[in-house]
Order: sequence, then structure tokens, then C-alpha cells
Amino acid sequence: MRQPTRWEQIGRQNPDRSTWYVERFRTMAAEGADLAGEARMVDAMLPRGSRVLDAGSGPGRVGGELARRGHSVVGVDVDPVLVDAARADHPEGDWYVGDLAELDLPAVGVAEPFDVAVMAGNVLTFVAPGTEVEVLRRIRAHLVPGGRLVVGFGAGRGYAFDALTDDAHAAGFRVQHRFSTWDLRPFDADADFLVAVLG
Repeated sequence: MRQPTRWEQIGRQNPDRSTWYVERFRTMAAEGADLAGEARMVDAMLPRGSRVLDAGSGPGRVGGELARRGHSVVGVDVDPVLVDAARADHPEGDWYVGDLAELDLPAVGVAEPFDVAVMAGNVLTFVAPGTEVEVLRRIRAHLVPGGRLVVGFGAGRGYAFDALTDDAHAAGFRVQHRFSTWDLRPFDADADFLVAVLG
């Protein structure tokens, strides 16, 4: 039996959370907030027309922006409410419901590998406890040789920054770069956020 993700566990305690999350970002976008920081970083790593896996895509904020910038985007999220919002708001991407710990896109007809994967929005802190290595391993299996994964998450969320280094190695990745923000500020011991590029 599949272990529920932390996101699903929180949703069981607060059934309106997913709808609130969707509306929160729709409101921010309508008010002109800059929601494209993660996408700008990933876009800078890629030539036009690259294939991007938005792993833990939520309502499609990052993947949708990357699709608008000329990339072919496939997003996967465990939350059907968020996936429905991504399909409605960002029809230029392809969006699927699925647990990243069981990620198998060829099984749903998406066979071509990806140039880069992105996990923004603290996704790795919301997967089921103990599945982090498997999630990273599954994502790596969907990348082209030399493909990269960009991960971002905050401190104090039950998953230590050093744990990512260990789990990345266990999944066959190497940490290529570490930053404290999506606009590439240096990472140091006082950082409360980590953006890591794994390859």
C-alpha cells in the first residue's frame, strides 16, 4: 500500500488547503506579484525547446512559465485539485496526477526523457517520510544523460539541507551547485533556504 505524502496528510487535516493554495497564487498573479523567479533560473540553464519535468508541479506556476518561455513541460503532482488548476491555468503544459515516489511517465505514454527537472515550492519536504531517495532516483531515471535536477526548499521543514546531499548521492546524483536563493545568492551556514543543482 502506498504511503501517503506529507502533503496528503496535511490535506486530510485541512481539506480546504488545496483550494486555498490555488486561489492564493491566482490572487498573487492577478495583483502582479513576481512569481517567476524559479522559472527564470531554470530557463537560464536551458536552450529553447528543452524538455522540463516539473516534479511536484502544484498548480503549474513554475512549469507554466517555462512552457511560455518555449520549453516542453510535463508536470506531476499528487494532488488532483492542484493538477486540475494547472490544466485550467496553464494549458500549454501536460499535467498528471501521481506520487513522485512511484513516478513512471513511460507508463502513461511519456517516454522521452527530460533535459532538466525542477522541484520548487518545498516539494521534497512534502513527500512521504523516508521516500526521499526513491523520489530522487525516480526523477533521475527520467532525465537524459547529463540531465540536471534543481531542488529548492526551506529550513525547519523536517528535512535537513545535509540530508539532501546524502540522499542525492544515494540516488546517483552529485551536488553541482548550492545557493541560498533562486536568484543565486551564495549558500552559507546561516542560510534559511537551499537551492541545489544536482547532476
